[in-house]
Amino acid sequence: MKTVIALLSFTLLAALLLRTSQDIAATITHPVDIPCVDCHLAKGTIDQTNAETLVASQEQLCQACHQNALTASHPSGITPTNVPPAIFPLDWKGDLTCSTCHLVHVNTPGKLRVEREGKALCQSCHDEEFFNAMKDGGSSVMAFGHLDARQSITGDIDNFSVQCLTCHDSLDDELRVNVNGEVLRHGSQRISHPIGRRYADAVSYGGYRSIASLSPKIVLPDGKISCISCHQGYDEQHGALVLDNRADGLCFSCHDL
Repeated sequence: MKTVIALLSFTLLAALLLRTSQDIAATITHPVDIPCVDCHLAKGTIDQTNAETLVASQEQLCQACHQNALTASHPSGITPTNVPPAIFPLDWKGDLTCSTCHLVHVNTPGKLRVEREGKALCQSCHDEEFFNAMKDGGSSVMAFGHLDARQSITGDIDNFSVQCLTCHDSLDDELRVNVNGEVLRHGSQRISHPIGRRYADAVSYGGYRSIASLSPKIVLPDGKISCISCHQGYDEQHGALVLDNRADGLCFSCHDL
């Protein structure tokens, strides 16, 4: 039996060695069914010796499939102030990228480079003081590296807002939201600003500025009004407004009265 297994293993290894890395990547590794040349700028067979140069930034390439990956997440495509541990490599420019934390060509859950999650993962690079300086002690950013990297699959309310509500639910005195996505209380003010509504529909009714004219800081996940349309989610200033609202500046960024 051991001989048969050994022969099968040898046969499989030989078969894999004869196939190009493009064929292998397309069948057994992430990303699935994407030719190597769609990401890597190289001639001939692409392997570890010539795969370094990409056709675009990692952020652009990853967002082709993970549309919301950088909408509210750990910064990427930046040069970090402090160099992270060697297990979290920077790219050739010294920038922190998607692959600093994630392995690309594997099929493990989360594709993280280490077997750590949450606070333990964050503290691989950041110390306690970094989080203690945050408004919420870092609880919002340590829970998820990405507030939500998926497209909305929950119905009216987008997944970003759903994750917000896991903490800011009906028991929170500062923020109360009903099942229809209407904000009933926000701090000391009683308001009823909806979430989960398609902004394009609002524009068609009149009284709203076009999507093209909105500030890029006003995010509309899947075209919907979200918690993160007005508030910073994955950020050191968690919950702060995305734009200054003096003289209702944020409000009039969307409302055209």
